[in-house]
Amino acid sequence: MKVERYQAYKDSEVNWLGKIPREWAIVRNKEIFKERSNLSTTGKETLLTVSHITGVTPRSEKNVNMFMAETMEGYKICHQGDLIINTMWAWMGALGTSNELGICSPSYNVYMPIKGILYHHRYFDYLFRIPNAIVEMTRNSKGIVSSRLRLYAKDFFQIETVLPSLKEQKTIARYLDTKTAQCDRKIDLLTQKATLYGKLKQSLINETVTSGLDKSVPMCDRGIEWLGEVPEHCGVKRLKDIIENLESGVSVNAANFPAQNYENGVLKTSCVFRYGFDPNENKAILPEEISRAKCSPRKGNIIISRMNTPELVGASGFVDRDYPNLFLPDRLWQTIFSRNVRIHSKWLSYLLLVTQLKEVISFCATGSSPSMKNLSQENFLRIEILIPPLPEQKAIADYLDSKTAQINQIIQTINTQIEKLKELRKTLINDAVTGKIRVTEHQ
Repeated sequence: MKVERYQAYKDSEVNWLGKIPREWAIVRNKEIFKERSNLSTTGKETLLTVSHITGVTPRSEKNVNMFMAETMEGYKICHQGDLIINTMWAWMGALGTSNELGICSPSYNVYMPIKGILYHHRYFDYLFRIPNAIVEMTRNSKGIVSSRLRLYAKDFFQIETVLPSLKEQKTIARYLDTKTAQCDRKIDLLTQKATLYGKLKQSLINETVTSGLDKSVPMCDRGIEWLGEVPEHCGVKRLKDIIENLESGVSVNAANFPAQNYENGVLKTSCVFRYGFDPNENKAILPEEISRAKCSPRKGNIIISRMNTPELVGASGFVDRDYPNLFLPDRLWQTIFSRNVRIHSKWLSYLLLVTQLKEVISFCATGSSPSMKNLSQENFLRIEILIPPLPEQKAIADYLDSKTAQINQIIQTINTQIEKLKELRKTLINDAVTGKIRVTEHQ
């Protein structure tokens, strides 16, 4: 299919649309939609959910852990082509059109096209989910704070919308279905590639830390179940023999945005999710809370997540310099090393990334909730580990620094390609549905 520009444009006089093709009309949503008020009498229809990422999809296709009602009688009926908006999350873009008959939460708003209107639901699914459209939905929502905004029907109906011919709507939708699918396939392939490199990095860490750099040294079983056979010249200690204490911060009220420049910030638990410590994962501390903040990350220490989901409890990262303006919450620990044992802390940070050890840490964590575990200092510090001589620790850390940096660079390059494709996809959708480019049926 070929992309062109329209011969003539006009000012739509609608901020979120800008200039549009001269032939396209501007109407209010009330001229296209009306509310559908039908309710399910059985609750047996396909349950639909709305996401700002995937639009309208069957709930069965989503990994949702939220509470399910005992019965869905009285849920709203949605027909194919209906526009469904999560009233409470419209400001985040939680809306879309349905591809099938189903039901949705009574808290959602369901809009059906007015009979005889020029309407192709796939076109409007793309149109209403572009960033400018979401901004317009937000502007027309009511509420004191952003998290409490609601887009009510009377306000939605007053929003001005572009209306191309039905033929153009269908052409644009088919074009975008094809092009976005192509982008999505490329993104999926690149994501798989990045995942494989991530697994390669994890395998490299596992093998190097537990077996050392010299594969010719004699091996033996030291009785540490999670390690198996290890170099026989290495010692065995508990974590409490090398870590004197684990200090943590306190919970403080923080903003929903990160600290800037020399502002004070409190770290989020996500600061140690990705093989290391990311100081950018923080929230700005509110001024009245600064006096309560404590425990700044210090160079050479390791930050550890003590409370998290089973797969992330014990996540850790090495601190490469002092961060005097950042502080730990009560869910994160910072290592205080014993002066009686010489240890290379960067080597230990790699050890804590070994898959088998992370499994041991997760097993040691406790908690009544299956989705949240807590790791006590006692359980953590009693874990046995292998300790090679200090020079070997440094050699392993230096080797892994070099090798993982190379892999990280490859992953970063792939992620940059993914972000460019996502941006291209977003721009393509925006330009097509608002008429910045003309889509034709010609190949």
